Amino acid sequence: MTQLDFAPGIETRKPTEVVTEFFDAYRRRDVEVMADMCTDNADFSYIPFEVWAKQRVMRGDGKVRTVGKVIWSGLINAFPNLFNVIHHIDGNENGDVVVACDIAGTQQSAWAFISPQGQPFSEPHLFIMHVNPDGLIDSIRAYWDNAGVCRQLGHLEVD
Repeated sequence: MTQLDFAPGIETRKPTEVVTEFFDAYRRRDVEVMADMCTDNADFSYIPFEVWAKQRVMRGDGKVRTVGKVIWSGLINAFPNLFNVIHHIDGNENGDVVVACDIAGTQQSAWAFISPQGQPFSEPHLFIMHVNPDGLIDSIRAYWDNAGVCRQLGHLEVD
């Protein structure tokens, strides 16, 4: 894999190394470090994420520093033992990185519309990320089976 061209004097890291460090921070539940590894205007899209309220729907689309940090902090609060296991990571010379991982944890407090029942979940996730030439993540997209997570947590309600 070819490394991106970085500015002189800046440590050269492969995009896969940057993303691995991001997931290490996620495993430590360090939302500030996760956000600091991203550009100020990094795009964020958790495709299946959707929370329905009485007058609005919150979707997992926006920016890392707004929507992303809120979702990550909420997950970590509701699942204090939240962790991830990377099964495969691959990248190219353009900064594109794909990560196949499992994210898991045991629910201890309310998460979105799901009341805590002390249930664990473990669900495969696919992340598609981009690392810019400065070594910062500027795009995060993630996919998973949200219905599978809900079933594992004992939330079987259907609208």
